[in-house]
Amino acid sequence: MDNGVRSSRRKFIKFTVISGVGVWLAPLHGDALSALFEENILTPVKPDGAAGPARFRIDGTAKVTGKKVFAYDIRARNMPHWPQRQAHAFFVRATRTDRLFTGIDLALLDPDLKPDRVVTAEDLARDGLRFPDFYGDDMLLPAGKQAAYLGHAVAILIYHDFNRFRFAKNKVQFQDRVVVYGDPVAPQQRDPWGAFRYVRVGGSTPYDDDAFSSLKNSPLFPSEKKVPRKTDVTLKDQGPDGIAYGERIAQELAAPPGDWLILKRDYFSQSTDTSALEPDNANGWYDAATQSLHLVLATQSPQEVMTAAVDMVKKSRFPLKQLFIHPCYTVGYGSKDHCNVPYYGLVAALYGDGNPVRFANDRFEHFQTALKRHSFRMHYEIAVDRKTGLFQTLRTDFEANGGGRANFSPSVAMVAATAAQSIYYFPKNDCTTTAVCSRAVDAGSARGYGTLQSMNATEMAVDEIAQMLGIDAIELRLKNVLKSGMKNTQGAVPAGAVRADEVLERARLHPLWTGRAKRKQAYEVAHPGQRYGVGFACVQKDFGTGAEAIFARVELSPEGRIALHHIGVDIGTGMATSQAVVCARWLGRPADSVRTAVTEWDELPLTTSGDTYLIKQAEQDKFARDPMWTPAAVSPSSASNSAYFFSHGTSETARVVFEHGIWPAAMAIWSGGYAGGQAASYVVRRADARWENGKLTANGMEPLSLEQLAKKAHELQLVTAAVGHAFNRWQWAEADFDVHGETVRRPLDGLAVRYGGADTFTVIGRRNVFFPAAQRNNAGVTYYSAIGTLVELAVGRSDGAIELLSHHSIMECGNQIVPQLVSGQLQGGLAMGIGHALHEYLPLYEDGPGNGTWNFNRYHLPRASDVAVWKQSGEVLPPLSATDPSKGIAEVVMIPVVAAIANGIAHAVGHRFTELPITAEKIQGVLS
Repeated sequence: MDNGVRSSRRKFIKFTVISGVGVWLAPLHGDALSALFEENILTPVKPDGAAGPARFRIDGTAKVTGKKVFAYDIRARNMPHWPQRQAHAFFVRATRTDRLFTGIDLALLDPDLKPDRVVTAEDLARDGLRFPDFYGDDMLLPAGKQAAYLGHAVAILIYHDFNRFRFAKNKVQFQDRVVVYGDPVAPQQRDPWGAFRYVRVGGSTPYDDDAFSSLKNSPLFPSEKKVPRKTDVTLKDQGPDGIAYGERIAQELAAPPGDWLILKRDYFSQSTDTSALEPDNANGWYDAATQSLHLVLATQSPQEVMTAAVDMVKKSRFPLKQLFIHPCYTVGYGSKDHCNVPYYGLVAALYGDGNPVRFANDRFEHFQTALKRHSFRMHYEIAVDRKTGLFQTLRTDFEANGGGRANFSPSVAMVAATAAQSIYYFPKNDCTTTAVCSRAVDAGSARGYGTLQSMNATEMAVDEIAQMLGIDAIELRLKNVLKSGMKNTQGAVPAGAVRADEVLERARLHPLWTGRAKRKQAYEVAHPGQRYGVGFACVQKDFGTGAEAIFARVELSPEGRIALHHIGVDIGTGMATSQAVVCARWLGRPADSVRTAVTEWDELPLTTSGDTYLIKQAEQDKFARDPMWTPAAVSPSSASNSAYFFSHGTSETARVVFEHGIWPAAMAIWSGGYAGGQAASYVVRRADARWENGKLTANGMEPLSLEQLAKKAHELQLVTAAVGHAFNRWQWAEADFDVHGETVRRPLDGLAVRYGGADTFTVIGRRNVFFPAAQRNNAGVTYYSAIGTLVELAVGRSDGAIELLSHHSIMECGNQIVPQLVSGQLQGGLAMGIGHALHEYLPLYEDGPGNGTWNFNRYHLPRASDVAVWKQSGEVLPPLSATDPSKGIAEVVMIPVVAAIANGIAHAVGHRFTELPITAEKIQGVLS
């Protein structure tokens, strides 16, 4: 090709054409990425050659040896087809919202430190560039306007060499006079980003039909409001019956029966930083000669970037024929999911005068601009029958501070409301939530996604109710725990067996709980300067978004090597390793090579249209007549979706290769020879197939190696590769497919196969497709993982200092794919939760990170000494059977430790804190 990129599939993969632009996925070049994606560094086998557990992460070697796998480490010289001269950029940002922005003043820079290019809002307007609609207006703030939020970008300064860039940035950073302000202005008054209300009135038992619920009827949208939730949509107030039921609930709480206890409390959860390992960055090159744009990015959602970037440029003065996206491994905890950084990188590249332009935030800049966790203010009213201890009603009113841009704020607020019930069953509920707009730094899909805030408030409230009723706190939880077949606050029945009651039973018998009174007495005698407490909390969090869409490709070579291509991006969860291991169920061993963040699916060219969250049933039925239509094409890596949703796509695609390639190959071998061979004397069923010691057998048949089977499958021109697509709206789409003369129903909505000896894939036309009903959007959530955490702590009488002595977690997550990765998620999540409970805090406004002066010198991340690193333990409930699905746990693991600490502090000092974090200073105020 004329831009110097070699055209082998090993170097890049074509994706599709969007608005006339050829869009390509381009895995990075170099030894590190070759090893990462193409060498068999997983080799999860035992010394005797039998299949075994993964020895280490598939990306582990590259990471620990410092090879370039993160976008932050990439320079132009690491990209062989790029110009080798690296340009650099940094941003000038407004730190005041109370005055008009009038321009920038670079007088403090000497002439030789002036930027080679200054990009302003006027340049963007002249050249036809603006943010994708999801991110709102004013990508750069125009002169004469008021900043919408603290840290609003006003200009990009580009330098063609590093030395001048570094000296200039040192001079400009932290200097208030660079941004020039004009007349004072009143604070902006903007409408909320969105609001939702979930009313449910159940039947006479938890299993009877509801009188009213969101799933059965509709959620309520309190105002006619433009609410961005994946896309901008207009939602109208619906359901007068729901409003009437909500009013009755309010009246009943205002004048309750005499045997009801009503707890009314206000809770506060603070804004925090996700503290991602990799600060936000981008590196891009616009080649005007070939009209090509190349971007190296750290993103959890490369598919979104590919589409939105084309839309952003197509009406500009910069002609674009080809777009190359280089997604890298990253760690973002949600902060790199639909963040706006790639689009700033795109703009910087366009104005690089032919040079690749890199911007990489330092930690001050990352604190100033990275997506934050939403701060919540929450009002609770919980009614409980004093005689029975049974919960009667849950009424909540939440306010989430979304900051200056909408991002996922409406969705986060909505999820917080649907999660407020936590592990409990409430016969009635009225849960209202609003995402407000403010001048704070943007908040987005941080780990926990609103549930960290609401479920911890619920757990603090339940603990206090137990104290008020004189009931053991775990006993009260067991009385009210939501059990299998009961409904959540939206009226949906959670998927499968709900096992929070088992977590509670184990916690109730744990020595930390049973012996807490005696331990408190003994500890405080032995340590007269401290007070001792034990706290507990248990939650179950949803995983998934209600619009999960997965592509996976599984290939078996004639030599028996397995290759897996997947849409997922490994964001530190070990997804690349776990998806390789998922293949073992059907293929006898993990994939030999794994390619993640793949966006090439020419073999199965599905189309999509409409908004899957808002689609009407009639509209969906019409679209579904097209056998190549799907409600959603791909999902970002988010919402704890790899273990269950991504694995479903991998497993079902590998199953096609097994059932239509490996199994018939095995039968051909076993049936070979005189009179039907060794299989003739036995009844050999596919259901009896088992992989034992890396070889396939069934009902006494000779064990066959994957190499033997692959060779035979290719010889017989059986299925040796498949591409599968799956869609989930709280239920999997299904369809019938005719594969190699056999009709099968699969939980897939798209399938293509390649036969041995063929060079191309054949799309299998689906029949009798079933897509989950549009009404299931109202379910809110149905997939849950549960975890309970016990915390043992001590509080200093004189200084209020809190020391975690030990903690123990009990988790339910189905079948573990790679137990070591689950353990790592648990340990990391606990550390994040401990930080949220005790240390991490960001002021929202002028004294917060938006002013550009925050770094880890002012922000306390938990250290080893804060997390009881040598005295923490955990256990996982055994699965009910070998067929249990693997559940998403990346978010839930950080949640209950927060409330467990708060409840433990209450046990220690006799005071219940309702605002986080609970600091030594706050405790001193109570103890003094």
